[in-house]
Amino acid sequence: MSTGSVQTVPRKRRGTELMLLLAALVVGVGAYVAAEVGYNGKIPDNVGTVAGGFAALALGAHVAVRLLAPYADPVLLSLVVMLNGVGLAMINRLDLDLTSGGSPAGPFAAQQLVWTAVGIGGFVAVLVIIRDHRRLQAYTYTLGLAAIVLLVLPLVPFLGKNINGAQIWIGVGPLSFQPGEVAKIFLVVFFAGYLVVKRDALALAGRRILGVDLPRGRDLGPILVAWLVSLGVLVFQRDLGSSLLFFGLFVVLLYVATERVGWIVVGSMLFGAGAWFGYLSFSHVQARVTGWLDPFSDADAFFQIQQSLYGLAFGGLLGTGLGQGDPTLTPFSYSDFIVPSLGEELGLAGLMAIVVAYALIVERALRVALLCRDAFGKLLATGLAVTFALQVFVVVGGVTRLIPLTGLTTPFLSYGGSSLVANWAIVAVLLRISHSTRRPSPSVAPLASDDATQVVKLR
Repeated sequence: MSTGSVQTVPRKRRGTELMLLLAALVVGVGAYVAAEVGYNGKIPDNVGTVAGGFAALALGAHVAVRLLAPYADPVLLSLVVMLNGVGLAMINRLDLDLTSGGSPAGPFAAQQLVWTAVGIGGFVAVLVIIRDHRRLQAYTYTLGLAAIVLLVLPLVPFLGKNINGAQIWIGVGPLSFQPGEVAKIFLVVFFAGYLVVKRDALALAGRRILGVDLPRGRDLGPILVAWLVSLGVLVFQRDLGSSLLFFGLFVVLLYVATERVGWIVVGSMLFGAGAWFGYLSFSHVQARVTGWLDPFSDADAFFQIQQSLYGLAFGGLLGTGLGQGDPTLTPFSYSDFIVPSLGEELGLAGLMAIVVAYALIVERALRVALLCRDAFGKLLATGLAVTFALQVFVVVGGVTRLIPLTGLTTPFLSYGGSSLVANWAIVAVLLRISHSTRRPSPSVAPLASDDATQVVKLR
């Protein structure tokens, strides 16, 4: 009797993705209806239109994955749709307060739904254009240069716009866009491509101090350049969050590529030096630190963080209920401070559920990195996972006073087209890497029914 060989044929798991997607739509649409009922006491008149439109967009994304990346991770898309739906529901709930209070701001929900459609369109476009993530490695330096250009664009006269003290926007007619959101994707590709080539040289150990092998002095050039670029973002654009994100991303990828703890030590020292320099040199950094250490020292200067803390405290463990709090008492409750808005009406339990959803996105992205067979794909998926993790950490940490406020938006929840479109593109790249990793080798031919080869289906 022939024993044959054992081959692994992974399942596509698209049916699982569809079931999870339907559950995510129930959460998103349910939050939309619950907020309206809690505020007005009735089901919204346009629930069919809004729910149908959002469901059509989500199912369109699922069909695109089914056709273009059938072996991709089955969990990522449903998590993103759930967060996007909860964000839309909360923004619509905030619109109810803003319009009834006569605020000049808003309404924002309709615009956010349009940006969701644009983001999902970009998601599909990325899946169509990028058929193999490894081809991105050929554009390592091109995308690195493009990232620098995008970061510099807001500083160009008559093109850059200063909004809320940060010079991170460009304006074309009535539209404004934050090029740094696209730059972070290009930077991840650049860092991954660069470190794949240079990791052997960067992994060489220099002097050993206190049991840690520090890098050689001649190899410090890349991290110093990244440090100076992040300081430039802080100095010229006054964007503390992006500065932290870019430098932290490079240091983590440097550690992952070389497996040398010494790079974490050097990166931490440079970060500390840059933070101290920023605090001594710039009043807006000093204000952020003071608001972090003692937000109740000035009722006017730190009104925003005070109101967010009051809202989180008022929400308690289970929250006031959707539509029954006062989140609009916090300025920019629909963008930078949407996390306290959710915390007030969903409570600590609801907020932790949202944080767990983000943790699952990061976990699935890191799982993609672990299973990926090529070094470039590993670093690319890791970089995209770290981007999500760092962004959520600095946002949630800022509004809860764990760290100073940074001004970043919460992925998929906050109002804003730039962030939404860029994050949908990140998910598309992760699904492309996942598909390339899990799909069976083209050299494996389909098996006949009487073949002695055993087939093992993977989860």
